Amino acid sequence: MNRLYDFIRRHPTWVDSLWAVFLLMLSSLWIVAAVTAPPAPQDPAPLPQHAGQQIAMVPIALALSLVVALRRRAPEKMLLLATGAGLAQLITDVGPFPGNFAFLVIIFTVASRHTRWASRFALAGALLAPTIDTLRWPGRPNESLSAEIFGTLFMTLAFVMAWVLGDSLRTRRAYYLQLEERAKRLEKEREAQAKVAVAAERARIARELHDVVAHNVSVMVVQADGAAYVLDSSPEQTRMALETISGTGRQALAEMRRLLGVLRSGDPGKPDGDEYVPQPGVEQIAELVEQVRGAGLTVDFKVEGDPHPLPSSVELTAYRIVQEALTNTRKHGGPHVGATVQLCYRDDELCVLAEDDGRGAQRELYEEGGADGLGHGLIGMRERVGMVGGALEAGPRSGGGFRVRADLPLKGAD
Repeated sequence: MNRLYDFIRRHPTWVDSLWAVFLLMLSSLWIVAAVTAPPAPQDPAPLPQHAGQQIAMVPIALALSLVVALRRRAPEKMLLLATGAGLAQLITDVGPFPGNFAFLVIIFTVASRHTRWASRFALAGALLAPTIDTLRWPGRPNESLSAEIFGTLFMTLAFVMAWVLGDSLRTRRAYYLQLEERAKRLEKEREAQAKVAVAAERARIARELHDVVAHNVSVMVVQADGAAYVLDSSPEQTRMALETISGTGRQALAEMRRLLGVLRSGDPGKPDGDEYVPQPGVEQIAELVEQVRGAGLTVDFKVEGDPHPLPSSVELTAYRIVQEALTNTRKHGGPHVGATVQLCYRDDELCVLAEDDGRGAQRELYEEGGADGLGHGLIGMRERVGMVGGALEAGPRSGGGFRVRADLPLKGAD
């Protein structure tokens, strides 16, 4: 049965042609019966009695059979052909015969398509054809007027029902097509959202790489300069500076491996291969301060309030803000600069304050992304703080130096 259904779906014209042959056979039997039947003028039968009618019935029957065979391939043309065959019946006085079943078929077919003029034309024909039939070929003499009216109404209802069934099929097809288009659109939207999410994750990873490279390379450069300066006079300090460079380099490599591993995995949440170290948080800020102190920068670290668990996004944001602020202090603070880092725990937010007493960065560095257009540290700060719904203040400090303050809300952050 499944093969039969597949064949019917793949070859609709063949199936219609089989029905057309069957309808032509019935019409042929009707014609043969009309030729062989004796005339009965006292009780006229619906069979055509004149030779002209019998001859005209042959091309009309062939035309209506062709209408059934090609109804799905060229429905509008077949509707016009059926109309011409009907007019020929009226002109040649060929009464109703089995081939007229094609009118029901073509009305249903045209109504199921999306050509509006053809559908309306078919509806008009469905409403008028039974009445024209009754007026052109009245019933038997002993048939009452009420019977003729009932027969006409019944045939009109049959034709209209054929149109209604076709139109409902058209509506159902349009509904299914709309559902398919909607499903395709939703699929495209999901793909677009996935691409946006991937782009956002890559942007986040790019900021992570910037923070890692900028901070650790800055420490290494400072230590290398110091080692070169005291290389001959103080070998012990040179050794300590080289150890700091080595440790900082290893830390930078570890973080870069973690971030690049996420990029390779294709799924930022499920890296394949080795397990990577977790993202830094507020607990690592003390280690960061100690590392900076080891590089020669005086840093005062304070914690106010009772420390309590924080969302991971808030912890990472706080760590990166402190890291970027201290990196900028080493770059732009000048000699003998000192810095202060303060964390203030509150019930609904975490306040991060980082300031220094150096000469501060030039205005174009924090307003326009750097004199060379490449200084994106403070821009990254604002993006990070904005992602967790916080507020950032960054700029020159009264009395000299630079000040960065971030208020990070705990609600809504994950």
